[in-house]
Amino acid sequence: MPIHYIYLLVAVIAETIGTTALQASQQFSRLLPSLIVLFAYGFSFYMMGLTLKVMPVGLVYAIWSGLGIVTIAAIGYAVFGQRLDLPAIFGMSLILIGILIIHLYSDSSHH
Repeated sequence: MPIHYIYLLVAVIAETIGTTALQASQQFSRLLPSLIVLFAYGFSFYMMGLTLKVMPVGLVYAIWSGLGIVTIAAIGYAVFGQRLDLPAIFGMSLILIGILIIHLYSDSSHH
């Protein structure tokens, strides 16, 4: 796997940690989760910046946000008991399909 994809994957993981901590921060009223939010988002953007040296911003953002949405939905279900209805699950499936199409068939993944 090329290093820029690893950077992007790390950015997605950091973003999902930050978003999970955002829920746990209770509107920034709890210090530790609030600090985790700030660090995780900052680190995620740094890793995205490294990815942008190789890939165009549109693709990076599409993959980062799409994987983040799906991962956060899974964490919301597992950790916070948040349920999704069938249309939401279908929509997120389309997001994953879009990411796969970009990854497997697009020649735009390099500048």
